[in-house]
Amino acid sequence: MRAARWSLAARLAVLGFSMLLLALVSIALTFRVTWELQGGAAAVNEAGRMRMQAYRLALDAQQGTARDISRHVELFDESLAMLRDGDPSRPLFVPWNDATRERFGAVQAQWLALRTDWLSRPDLVRLSRVDEFVESTDAFVASIEDRLSRWTAILYAYQFAMMALAIGGAVALLYTGYIYVVDPVARLRRALTRVERGEFDARLAVVSNDEFGALGESFNRMAGKLQQLYASLEDKVREKTASIEIKSRRLAALYDASAFIGSVGTLDELAQGFVRKAREAARADAAIIRWSDQANQRYLLLAGDRLPESFAQAEQCVTAGSCYCGDALAGAGARTVALHGTPDAPLGHCLAAGYRTLVAIPVELQHRALGEIDLFFYRPDHVLADEDRSLLEAMASHLATAMEGLRAAALDVETAVAHERELLAQELHDSIAQSLAFLKIQVKLLRDAAARQDPRAVARVVDEIDAGVRESYSDVRELLLHFRTRVSDEDIEPALRTTLSKFEHQTGLHVQFEIEGHGLPLDPDVQVQALHIVQEALSNVRKHAGAQRVWLRVQQVPAWRFEVRDDGRGFDAHAMPGEVQVGLRIARERAQRIGGHVEVESAPGEGTRVTLTLPRQAEAATAEAQA
Repeated sequence: MRAARWSLAARLAVLGFSMLLLALVSIALTFRVTWELQGGAAAVNEAGRMRMQAYRLALDAQQGTARDISRHVELFDESLAMLRDGDPSRPLFVPWNDATRERFGAVQAQWLALRTDWLSRPDLVRLSRVDEFVESTDAFVASIEDRLSRWTAILYAYQFAMMALAIGGAVALLYTGYIYVVDPVARLRRALTRVERGEFDARLAVVSNDEFGALGESFNRMAGKLQQLYASLEDKVREKTASIEIKSRRLAALYDASAFIGSVGTLDELAQGFVRKAREAARADAAIIRWSDQANQRYLLLAGDRLPESFAQAEQCVTAGSCYCGDALAGAGARTVALHGTPDAPLGHCLAAGYRTLVAIPVELQHRALGEIDLFFYRPDHVLADEDRSLLEAMASHLATAMEGLRAAALDVETAVAHERELLAQELHDSIAQSLAFLKIQVKLLRDAAARQDPRAVARVVDEIDAGVRESYSDVRELLLHFRTRVSDEDIEPALRTTLSKFEHQTGLHVQFEIEGHGLPLDPDVQVQALHIVQEALSNVRKHAGAQRVWLRVQQVPAWRFEVRDDGRGFDAHAMPGEVQVGLRIARERAQRIGGHVEVESAPGEGTRVTLTLPRQAEAATAEAQA
């Protein structure tokens, strides 16, 4: 048990106050002794002056100067009164005791006798009496000096006492500082050093209730807490390390699966590689991927890993609800099924293969079940950990996204092919098909002329057929030119220059090309349609205009605008030729696909102007987003 003690501040205050009190008392005593010594010394001086005054009186008495004698007597009386009563204006007083009083009384008695004689008959005063008076005064002075020597001894004693007190106070302060401050700090520092070295069992012996005692208790609590934490630190580090390893393995598996998905290009490669990675991630004995139809009634086996051949052949397609597999529900999550029954039961191939646990992970996209991943384990009590469950569900989500991406890409390719076929069919119908129909009519006319045996009609029809064949051949070449021309992802200008170069080579006409402004580049599909419209306008110039000069002017800002102009024969825009109407209809259909419009301006003998105007980029982007 620790005894109740004062606080460190109280101890230091009591010690300091005690030392201050002793110092003040010592100083006061020293002042007192010094005052006595000063007063005694002044008294000795005054008594010594009395001896001089006595001899002066004796000298004045011999000379017979009564006035001087009276004045010196008065001074002598003042000196005796001062010695008797002291001087309040300065430290002058006799350190009285029995000896000084006795000798002062003798001096007074002798002075009274001498005073009477000096005042009445100074010539009768003998010098021997003055010497006796001086001797009495010396005796009085000696008694004062004896008294002062005793006060001096006392002062020395006080000084030695003060020196001893100073030394003792310094020793006491040092000892107290060591006991109450230095030693506790040293013990605390040694304990901290032990803790720093890893010795968490270090403790401080608390022997007081002062501030250092409270500090020691706090240190002991801290050391105990550190010891407790350090004892469980290895277990926590081990747990954290295991958790980090699991998360690292999961991230590695997800990264590997994502990288694999991004590298494959076919459904078969995706399924075969993904099922192997899923089995490895779950540490399963076998795995399969089943894909369902739109109604989730039939599940087709896409790929399997480490499956017995008989198992894979027997369950290529299962019906929903007929087996543990093929029962995926959107939002149901992964499920673990303990396999039971007999191997010879219907669809008991997994039991026949030795599997005792099935883990089914649904593959879903946007809350719609697309299929499932089935993992087989030989152990009958296999439990899927939460980390593995979340990992497999994440991988299944990646698989669904990849499969949907492949399907969307296939649809895009199919749509693009269908669109190109439609464009090709439209081109063939609007150009070559009409030419062939014309040739069919001319062949019938040729037969009729031959049956009539009309050589002139036969020659005329043969000329028509020859012109039609040349026209069809020209249309085929122009069609091939349209479909071989490629656009740039950055700028349409190179494709336009290529088209103009081929047009100049075919016709021998020079085309003046101008492009103005610096706008945002067109999208590739918009560039293709715009290029085909320009090619159609140039084709009409080549076929029908009979022009000498051709201009192509492209304006990029504030909106894209393509203008093809010639100085040919022109036509009535309200009654244009049939073939021109067909070309214009095709051009307008192309313009509608990209949100633009085509205008035709022409008059007989004034040439023709075909203008394609596209919407502004921001308006086109807004319309596309709303669509």
